Amino acid sequence: MCLAIPAEVTELLPDGMARVTLDGVSKAVSIALVDDVAVGDYVVIHVGYALARIDPEEARRTLALLAEAGVVAEPVS
Repeated sequence: MCLAIPAEVTELLPDGMARVTLDGVSKAVSIALVDDVAVGDYVVIHVGYALARIDPEEARRTLALLAEAGVVAEPVS
């Protein structure tokens, strides 16, 4: 089973990359598979690739469920 996790885009980088944050961790990921990504968007990340943009409210609900399961820290509101 694979798990894709929503993360917030905090910076656009050259060459189809972006910096995202999740649970206090910042990481560069490829956004080559998703069109028109902007800072502040939430994207679903799997193995270093953004697979899709996700609605911010849906991202918050997903992160809250992951926090409840102990997978990530409590999300910031």
